Amino acid sequence: MTPVELSRTVLHAVRRAVDAGELAVAVLPERVVVAPPGPGGCGDYATNVALQLARPAGQPAPAVAELLRTRLLRTDGISDVVVTGPGFLNISLDGDADGRLVRDILRAGPRYGHSDTLAGQAPELHAAHDARAVVLMDAVARVLRSQGARPHLTCAGPVEDAWVRILGIPSDIPVGPGTDAPLRPVPAPADPTPLGRDAARWALLHPAPHDRPHLGPGHDDEHLAQRETNPLFRVRYAHARTRALLRNAADLGFTAEPGPVSPHGDVLPLLADHPRVLAATAAHRAPDRLARHLVAVADALAPLLPSVLPLGDEKPSAAHRARLALAEAAGTVLAGGLTLLGIDAPEHL
Repeated sequence: MTPVELSRTVLHAVRRAVDAGELAVAVLPERVVVAPPGPGGCGDYATNVALQLARPAGQPAPAVAELLRTRLLRTDGISDVVVTGPGFLNISLDGDADGRLVRDILRAGPRYGHSDTLAGQAPELHAAHDARAVVLMDAVARVLRSQGARPHLTCAGPVEDAWVRILGIPSDIPVGPGTDAPLRPVPAPADPTPLGRDAARWALLHPAPHDRPHLGPGHDDEHLAQRETNPLFRVRYAHARTRALLRNAADLGFTAEPGPVSPHGDVLPLLADHPRVLAATAAHRAPDRLARHLVAVADALAPLLPSVLPLGDEKPSAAHRARLALAEAAGTVLAGGLTLLGIDAPEHL
């Protein structure tokens, strides 16, 4: 059960409780947010939907949570539900949850996390006539499309040729009037194009829009350096490592097979959180959220990679196949995320 499927399952439980007269709520939420549990939580995912419904239902949040808990426990794929704190629902999936998540990612490929949540919406995006603003608008538009929207883009001035050739900006963005909320990040302090497309886009998108990018003399090397201090390098290196592991495993005669992986650190929770990150990136027009998420995935994946292949005369086991599948899934998320930022994900570095 993916986070999106679990969100729908919880929302379905809410609707059934309303239909049965157990909850008197006039307006139901359009979606339920599920995420890895915070401090004091447990299980695979947690949601605060009971706290959201308590006031309109005229019931204490713990009572609403207990009502939903009873219904969720009767759902296939859910092994346990625990109410914690003021009314958080902590949900545990059955024993093959790890394998199902990995299979879902591999099945979806780079489109994992894409949805039709914003289908039918055509948000207007308008950028200042500035390289960073236009790159930001392009990345926001890509993520909005991944959620089903069809954004309409305009710029305060004509798109410059260097932005098209080097930064990968579409050449057909028309000049148009501003909107009520134009995309106007802090401008880059120097021309980003000498960095080339990938490094320039990362340098402009990784900082939050209200933060000043590190560009110009004394900073360019940090974006081009092939070393661990460069977060873009860490993300692309992690992806390239997963592709190399798949090639090496094929040479050894075994393939990936999703299954339980222990220990897996923070990798699985971060992969499960990817759909929520894409939705939040679209909602807040903030590609930096996606960029930081990719760095977190890459850093969490690094300790796992040395244990993927058998060592010496060791024969490939189910654990090796499961770790290989998890590495492939993480690489898939990294590649899909980089693509949405307009950045290449090479198989070799």
